[in-house]
Amino acid sequence: MNNYISVILPTHNEEKNIIPIIREIVEKNDKDNLEIIVVDDNSNDNTENLIREFSKKDSRVRLISRIDRFGLSSAIKEGCLNARGDIIAVMDSDGQHEVSSLVSALDYISNNNEDVVIGSRFLKKSSIEGLSKNRKDSSTIANKIARVSLSNNYKNLTDYLSGFFVFKRFSCIEFIKRIDVNGFKFLYELLAISKGRLNIFEIPLKFKPRRSGNSKLDIAVVWDFNISIIHSILGRVIPRRAISFGIVGLTGVLVQFTVLYLLLWFTKFTFIRILPFAVISAACSNFLINNLFTFKNRRLFGLNLWIGLFKFLLVSSLPVIANVGLASSFYVFISSNTFFSQIAGIFVVFIWNYAASSKFVWNN
Repeated sequence: MNNYISVILPTHNEEKNIIPIIREIVEKNDKDNLEIIVVDDNSNDNTENLIREFSKKDSRVRLISRIDRFGLSSAIKEGCLNARGDIIAVMDSDGQHEVSSLVSALDYISNNNEDVVIGSRFLKKSSIEGLSKNRKDSSTIANKIARVSLSNNYKNLTDYLSGFFVFKRFSCIEFIKRIDVNGFKFLYELLAISKGRLNIFEIPLKFKPRRSGNSKLDIAVVWDFNISIIHSILGRVIPRRAISFGIVGLTGVLVQFTVLYLLLWFTKFTFIRILPFAVISAACSNFLINNLFTFKNRRLFGLNLWIGLFKFLLVSSLPVIANVGLASSFYVFISSNTFFSQIAGIFVVFIWNYAASSKFVWNN
């Protein structure tokens, strides 16, 4: 009996790419044991309509249209959990992954005992046409860093961050249920959670240029990668967002120190008079960076950004007062060292800000 196959295609504004890819997948597998699940993240072009119309003609194509939830890892996870297949494949919807590679991976995993087959960009027979030299070098470095944070059983792999992989449902689904969708790469999260318990094989991948449109890579993706590595190194005990929130808090410390010492240098005001300005500057900085990175899936824009800033400052008002009060008291009664005076106040702020702002500012 042939295995039932599910192919997951996450999309966002891929109107010029998605239908040719679906047609090619269907042409290379014209049997009934196939479903193609397109998970669309509220595209503002014609992507969703094109998929819906195609699905009327071919019932093997299913559309999951998502509103108010987005992100590549989240889309992949939702597609995998809704898939009927015994074997599930994940690939990009922009044409960078060849359908011929999908056929090869499905054939290999169907006839061997591997749990996962990865399309690697870095095997000897692989080729990378879809990345600039800088992007290729960055991916190589990122893979080396990823290798250090994962189980020794996966040290022989070459592409921990691939967006192309095929897996057997029965051996991977429990790990997939536990994947944090705020993670950097879905495959990396699967490898980290499985802790070396999966049998994995790599096939060479021809990584092509995008057929149309622009890459979704931005600085937030780089941030997510760093958080994912720290999260794994710390044994995945501390929540990802708490780690991100803490690192943002460290940047706030730098902002607070910078503002304070600049004002001390250029004005004649005392430490105690300047400190509130430095603390509020740090709080505003923390809000903006957290909105950009830590809570990117709930990012605020326009008027909501200003309302969110007001809420954040309101939520932070109690620890801000505590920050100023503790720092000032430490300075007056314990030590006149301005550095340690501020550290005493900053320490109080973190836990309250993380818990309260997550709930009341970003509704998480």
